[in-house]
Amino acid sequence: MIGGDGARPRGRAQFDLRKRLLLVTGTLGLCSLALVGRALDLQVINNEFYRQQGDARALREIPIATSRGMITDRNGEPLAVSTPVESIWGNPQELLKHPQRLPDLAKALGMPVDELTRKLSQRAGKEFLYLKRRINPDEAQEILAHKVPGVFSQREYRRFYPQGEALAHVLGFTNIDDRGQEGLELAFDDWLRGKPGAKRVIRDGAGRIVESVDLVRAAEPGGDLTLTIDRRIQFLAHRELRNALQRTGASAGSAVVVDIATGEVLAMANLPTYNPNAVASTPVDHRRNRAVTDVIEPGSTMKPLTVAAGLEAGVITPTTLFNTNPGWIANGRYRTTDHKNYGILDTTGVIQKSSNVASAVIVHKLDNRFFHDFLARFGYGRKPGSGFPGESSGVLAPPAKWSGTTKQTMSYGYGLSATPLQIAMAYAALANGGQLLPPTFVKGERKEGQQVLDPAIAAQVMAMMQTVTETGGTATQAAILGYHVAGKTGTARKFNASGGYSRRYISFFAGVVPVANPRFSMVVVVNDPDPAKGYFGGLVSAPVFKSVMEGSLRLMDVAPDDIDTWLAAQAEAEAKRLKASGAKVPAPRSTAALAPATTAVTALVTALPIPVAEVTP
Repeated sequence: MIGGDGARPRGRAQFDLRKRLLLVTGTLGLCSLALVGRALDLQVINNEFYRQQGDARALREIPIATSRGMITDRNGEPLAVSTPVESIWGNPQELLKHPQRLPDLAKALGMPVDELTRKLSQRAGKEFLYLKRRINPDEAQEILAHKVPGVFSQREYRRFYPQGEALAHVLGFTNIDDRGQEGLELAFDDWLRGKPGAKRVIRDGAGRIVESVDLVRAAEPGGDLTLTIDRRIQFLAHRELRNALQRTGASAGSAVVVDIATGEVLAMANLPTYNPNAVASTPVDHRRNRAVTDVIEPGSTMKPLTVAAGLEAGVITPTTLFNTNPGWIANGRYRTTDHKNYGILDTTGVIQKSSNVASAVIVHKLDNRFFHDFLARFGYGRKPGSGFPGESSGVLAPPAKWSGTTKQTMSYGYGLSATPLQIAMAYAALANGGQLLPPTFVKGERKEGQQVLDPAIAAQVMAMMQTVTETGGTATQAAILGYHVAGKTGTARKFNASGGYSRRYISFFAGVVPVANPRFSMVVVVNDPDPAKGYFGGLVSAPVFKSVMEGSLRLMDVAPDDIDTWLAAQAEAEAKRLKASGAKVPAPRSTAALAPATTAVTALVTALPIPVAEVTP
């Protein structure tokens, strides 16, 4: 029907339902195909980026701990070993999701909750934080037993020193990462440390290891190190030095024992000392190896070298006489004095009586350059070459820097400085036929020596030094029954705050035993003994030498070279015993009559066992 306005009604739109359905289905199919293609591209064809991103979130390369090499003494006794321990670590991101568990964890770790919370908050964006390191595995299991989410453990190694403070200065110690910090641990750190390994693992979101993927690098354990140190002699030196400090009220001390034929350091003790198993609790000053790093004016231990220089230069002979009256000699505006007026002395008497005056007379006959170079030959003024960290070269100024009094004071040990190790090596050279060997701490290491003195002169000086420990000498307390001992005492004044010399002292004894076939060179230095208790080297340091060397000679089966004195002492002791018992004392036999028994007695003496208390800490 047509309206009045002439408009026709609009009909319903017409469309093809089938075509529309096909269009929608096709569009969805194309989208699905595009999605499948994209997924195939990302997961199969070009998957490197996303695989890397996935690995970055789940795949980890973790270290494989390796043990540090063992350090042993010359006889294979362990001095430093590494033991397995556990370290507790946590994932801060995971732990902060469970704040209600932090009090339990803090209690197990033995730390305040607020401190633990602060540490975790400071590393909130990290996935790794050490919570407690290098603890006993049983303790680690107790912490893990609380099953706090995000807390794990890993294997590490901790250094342990069985000999404790007796060898602390020689060995040094390692830090919490097992790196050498001082001593031989530092010197041979690269050799001892080894190389940690590595492996790839897959961790879940909580940080737990789900799977070990592969071994990246195998762990290489550190190399073992055998030292020249003999722990038995080391303990003797440490014990006797400690006794000396207690007896004399001294503040510090050092002792060095060297094998004369090889230059091997058999013992090196220092006091005060520290426990290398608990380093944090000890003062830093106690960790210093004074025998290697501290320089001291050598005092009268220099006099045998002064005599040797005079003999080599030909300005004196063994029979030269010295008039030391009235017991002093001018030295510029000062005086060089003796302990007392010794009157006329021969060359041997210069050493036996320790005459400063006679030493000054000798050195005045020597050219400055010759005397300087002579001392330098014996190692003064340069590092000994042991390889020990921080070893000092001492001070030996060139003649151009000497004042008018320097050479004279140097003749009896002032105006230059050296370490105890340098003095020990110089005396070893005198005993070794004039050959100076570099010291070594590694067994089997051989270093080339240098001939610094004619063997004949060295033998003459040794014979003179022997009188020091005999009747009339200044170190009779260093004498050892059955052995000839050569040595020299020394007593040097210490500097005061104003740069002069105080009434405080350093007491020395440097000696060699046995004289006939020298085996050991030993130096004992006692710093600042109480003057009221005695401060002369023969009184303070010589007894330490005797005690240590008596034990060492027996430990090393060194045959006596003074069997006649030993036999006479035994006969005297037997006579006293018989007299005390009222028995008839037999007539004494001559030394010649006892000669056939010498070999048997020598074997008996060397076979005598040293008491257990002297060789075990």
